[in-house]
Formats: sequence, structure tokens, C-alpha cells
Amino acid sequence: MPFNCIIMGAAGRDFHNFRTFFSAHPEFHVRAFTAAQIPYIAQRSYPHELAPAGYDSDIPIHDERELPRLIQTLAIEFVFFSYSDLAHAEVMHRASIVQAAGASFVLLGPAHTTLVSRRKVVAITATRTGTGKSPLTQWLARSLVDAGVRLATLRHPMPYGNLRAQAVQRFATPADLDRHDCTIEEREEYEPYVRQGLVIFAGVDYEAILRAAEAEADLILWDGGNNDFSFIRPDLKIVVCDALRAGHGLGYYPGETNFRAADIVVINKTGQASPADIEAVRALKADINPAADLLTADLEVSVAEPDRVRGRRVLIVEDGPTVTHGGMGYGAGWVAAHKYGAGEVVDPRTCAVGSLRDAYSEHPQLLAVLPAMGYSDNQRRELKATIENSGAELVLNASPANIADLLELSLPTVQVRYRFVPGEGADLLARVRALLSGGAGLPVEKS
Repeated sequence: MPFNCIIMGAAGRDFHNFRTFFSAHPEFHVRAFTAAQIPYIAQRSYPHELAPAGYDSDIPIHDERELPRLIQTLAIEFVFFSYSDLAHAEVMHRASIVQAAGASFVLLGPAHTTLVSRRKVVAITATRTGTGKSPLTQWLARSLVDAGVRLATLRHPMPYGNLRAQAVQRFATPADLDRHDCTIEEREEYEPYVRQGLVIFAGVDYEAILRAAEAEADLILWDGGNNDFSFIRPDLKIVVCDALRAGHGLGYYPGETNFRAADIVVINKTGQASPADIEAVRALKADINPAADLLTADLEVSVAEPDRVRGRRVLIVEDGPTVTHGGMGYGAGWVAAHKYGAGEVVDPRTCAVGSLRDAYSEHPQLLAVLPAMGYSDNQRRELKATIENSGAELVLNASPANIADLLELSLPTVQVRYRFVPGEGADLLARVRALLSGGAGLPVEKS
């Protein structure tokens, strides 16, 4: 009889591991998924049509808090941990819960889960959520497309809705975002690409997604989610580190995996970081991955109309994942408020409603900023109510999603943009051009 298994996940890596490792190893049979980290993704089922052979009915998805009970009632023998951006101690706490209930705890690695592309692949990953890997990927994609390279970007999955309808998603126009009924969190990732005329793929079935992308591209860029490693076997591995979280390179799973495996280490947000923090990341890289090349970089924060911000009473809305499970107290909106001389910053904790109010208890590191959480229709209504009741004169929106239109806000809103700016060190464009030409790589200037 097959071994009874549970996959612990967050609607991304868990589904991919199911479609790769479990497809190749039918001796392991998944009886259930558990969900964590992302609101409203439990109480669904994984469609049997998207499952490997041998699954005749949908597979239930439960809240992770039910894990000990599920291990007992389903006679589970193996639990596969399959999501990202947890402190190492938190991963081992979950391992202890699993083992205390009698099951074995498993972490799958790249050899069992990565797909092989017919094209060259560049993977951009991170040590933590919110380091700036997507702005880097967008900068790289735009630069290469302008140079005549045919490419497609694959985004780490975010299937938070109807899984049957989200097997393969291609986003090239604003209408695609509407057609796929994207949440605010999905729009935060896809909308910046669409805005620049770039194509991005995502979904559930990454074998089919990869083949669709290969049909129209000579180069695949992987834009990782959280600090997960790539689903596609990369020819060039770039990891982005956050200089504002200098000690996190070795502290989080699987960010340390990315740091140790990288061909190029990017130290980002150097403009806001102290010299001591930048040097701490340099020293860590020299210690655990001395062979990798190094690049310093920054995120240039801007608004189109600075005069609208100066002296105004503002409510700051930040990219949701960065300031929730990413652990940041603030983001680009906070930087923009100070850069452009905003007056009073409204503390949204005084007006937050429903699940937004709960977010401040769950993430005590949050400063006077509002995470753009909109995983459901009801949560979007709560977000709108929180903003409209804030008493602010102006909303400073640093979510990459256009929440002013999405929520039909009555308050005037200024959009914050942030752009990747390479500094000293490795020439990313030269390395990718060398990869495409079949060269071993160009000499890299050391910073």
C-alpha cells in the first residue's frame, strides 16, 4: 500500500511538489493538504483533474492548525513541508509537531522538483520576502526586450481562487487581470509587468506553463515568490539580499538555500541601509558563498507629482506580503512620505476594521502603515473602509496594484513607484547576453 502523506503549503510550492515529486513517486499518496500564511486559501479542494494519475477525487485542503488531528485520523506517515519564508526555528517547530504526532517530516529539494526547460533560464530569488527581486526581474526583462531578446517571465504561483480555472495563466493586458479575477496580491505581482508591456505567466500546472512560455520566448526569467527556490532548473542563479535586513541571509528557509547556491549575489536597498549593514551582508557572502559575483543596488522610490504629497496628512498603503510575513515594519510608501515631505502620517491602527485590524496583532512589527490585503471580496471591502475612515487628505499607495481604481476610492491617491537601479559590481546584462550566446561568461568587475 502507498504511504499516506500530507503536504503542508500556502497555495504554491505545495501544488508544484505534488505535480512533480508525487507524480514520479506513486508509492507516496497525498491524503490532504494543509494551508497557512495566506488568508482564505483553506477550505478548498485540489482538483483531481490537475492531480497525478491515481487520484479519482478532489483532495481536501485544511487549515494547518488541524495538522495533529489529521495525522491521527488519516494515519499519515509522511508530512512534506512545502512553503517558504519561515525562520529556521519555525520550520523545526513544525517538524516537532509532526514528529510528536508520529509522522516523518520531509523537505524536498531541487533535484526532485525542478522542471527542465528547452530554453535558457535565469532565476531571480531572494533571502526574504520583499527584497526587491520583482523590480530587478522587471528591469532585466525590460532591458533585454529593448535589446531584441524574446523572453517570458514565469512568476512563482499565486493561485488563490478557482484552481481549475488557474492551471495556466498568461498576463499581457489589463483585461487579462480582470479575466482571471485577480486578487490585489496577484495584481501586485502581475500588474507592473503588464504596465510595461511585458508578458508574465503563472498558475498551477508549471509543466504546461513552461511549455507555453517556451513557444514564444528564447529566454525564461523566473521571478520567485517569497524566498523560495526556482521551479525551473536555472542556468544562472541570482539571489537578492535586503541590506535593511542584513542578518537574514542565514536565518530563513529556504532563503539560505538560495544564498548558498547563487551565481550572483545582489545587495539591494543600499541607499537606505547603513554602511555597517551593507558590510555585514558582504561578509556573510564572503564566508558562505565566496565564488559568487557581487552587485550592489538600490530601489529608486518616486511619485509622479511630489507637490501633492508635501505637507499633506497621508495614509500610507504598503505592499502586503512585504510588511506581513516578510517581516518589514514599512516599505516604499514610508520612504516616499519622508522623501517628499509629507505632513502627518495617519496611524491606520486607529481605523482598521475586520481582518485588517487582526493583521496588526499578527504582525506587531508594522509601523503606521496599512498592508494592502485583498485576498477576498470581503477583505477588499474592509480595506476600502479602513482607508475611507482614516481621515487622511491623501492616500500614498505603494502597493504595485492600482487600488484607487480597484477599490473605487473617494480619497485622492498618489501612486508610489520603485525602480531597480544597479550599482557597482557584476554586470547582469552582460552575464545574460553571454548565457544566450553560449559563452562561459564575461569578466566581472568586482566592487
